Amino acid sequence: MTLATTTRSGRPSARMVLLKGIDERGFLFFTNYESRKGQELAANRHAALVFYWREVNRQVRVTGRVSKLPAVESDAYFATRPHGSRLAALASRQSSVIPSRAVIEARYRELDTRYPDDGPPRPINWGGYCVHPDEIE
Repeated sequence: MTLATTTRSGRPSARMVLLKGIDERGFLFFTNYESRKGQELAANRHAALVFYWREVNRQVRVTGRVSKLPAVESDAYFATRPHGSRLAALASRQSSVIPSRAVIEARYRELDTRYPDDGPPRPINWGGYCVHPDEIE
C-alpha cells in the first residue's frame, strides 16, 4: 500500500509499505520509528493510504489518525519475522546516510555472530502503527 505523510512544513511524502493486518482498529503496518515516515508521523498523527488494483482498474483511499501499536504487539510480530529480517532491522539506521554499504554489512555480520539462533529482541525504535480510518473512499 502507499502511505502518505507530511513533513513538519506540510510537504507531502509518500512511499510503499507492507500492510500487515486489518482489524477493528484499522490498518496495521510496522517500521523503524526513526525513519523518515516515523519522524513525520511523530510530528503529524494523520496519514493517508492508497491501495491500487491494476487488474480491475480500482483504488481505495483511506485517511485517518495514526497511533503506535502496543509494544507487546510489536514484540509478537517482530518474533515472527525471519532471522535475517530481524538482524537487518537492528543493523540498519533506516533513512539515514551511511558511509558505505560495507558499514551495514559489517554491523549485520556482528549481530549475526551475537544472535546466531534466535535473532535479536525487537529494537525499541522499531514497531507497529495503526491508521484509524476517518474516511474510506
